[in-house]
Formats: sequence, C-alpha cells, structure tokens
Amino acid sequence: MAKQFVMNATGDTRYEFDPTDAAAVAKASTRFKELIGVGYTAAVRRGAGASELIRDFDSSAEETVFFPRLRGG
Repeated sequence: MAKQFVMNATGDTRYEFDPTDAAAVAKASTRFKELIGVGYTAAVRRGAGASELIRDFDSSAEETVFFPRLRGG
C-alpha cells in the first residue's frame, strides 16, 4: 500500500491506496493536484533519512508527505 500523509494543525491525515488499482491511483493523483494547488509542498521518502521534493504525482512512491504553506505573523 502506498501512503499519503497530509500534515495539519492536529498532526496528520493519512490516506492509503493500492498502486495497482487504477481508480485508487486516479483518486490519489487528484488529491495530490488539489493539495499542491492550494499551496502544499510534497516530499517523497527515498530512504533512511532521505527525502526529495516533488512537483508531479509519483504513483510508485511508497510514502508522500504534504506540508502546508508556512504562515508568518
């Protein structure tokens, strides 16, 4: 199962999808585009302690984390 973690004020919201299920991949891709569209940053874990910022949906990524836009005061 692939996972998408959306960080928020309460911690995170988690979504899982089967990368072999076309409908689930389409839904995950739509979620990715929506989150990026409202200012989230996406990163994919590439190994122990390593991550990479991404700008396009990667259905082969095991874990994608979305960080909200920082707000200044």
